[in-house]
Amino acid sequence: MQYKGDKEIKKDFEILSNKMKPKPKIFKNCVRAFIIGGLICVIGQFILNMLIRFGVPKDDATTWLSIIMIFIGAFLTGIGVYDKIAAIAGAGTIVPITGFSNSIVSPAMEFKKEGFVMGIGSKMFTIAGPVLVYGISTSIVIGIIYYILILIGVMGV
Repeated sequence: MQYKGDKEIKKDFEILSNKMKPKPKIFKNCVRAFIIGGLICVIGQFILNMLIRFGVPKDDATTWLSIIMIFIGAFLTGIGVYDKIAAIAGAGTIVPITGFSNSIVSPAMEFKKEGFVMGIGSKMFTIAGPVLVYGISTSIVIGIIYYILILIGVMGV
């Protein structure tokens, strides 16, 4: 039997592993994400409509809606339901504000045994931290560009 070189073995292994790798069901996953993500948004719209119907001014109602949706996401994460929904919906649970809530609560729960400071405090923003940094940085840059465009008269306000 002739010895195969390392490159040939790696190539054979790659071919074999690609054959054995399960094929993702992209269309099915996209439909699930769309439906569950849309359902989360419908729930949010329902809550917003109820707040407005009970006399909360629209500006205040949108603020309350954010608070309520973050609470719902954190609560469902805390009792272990959000992860089950995410297993079915995939990206459909990441996009809404409830996904942001989940990204903060999950690491906090996972590292709570390490204490308040080194566990919860330091690990809480491991996932959401970069999102906050780049989101805030981008909004500052866009705000500066917008301000400059107003100053030079390109955009009228």
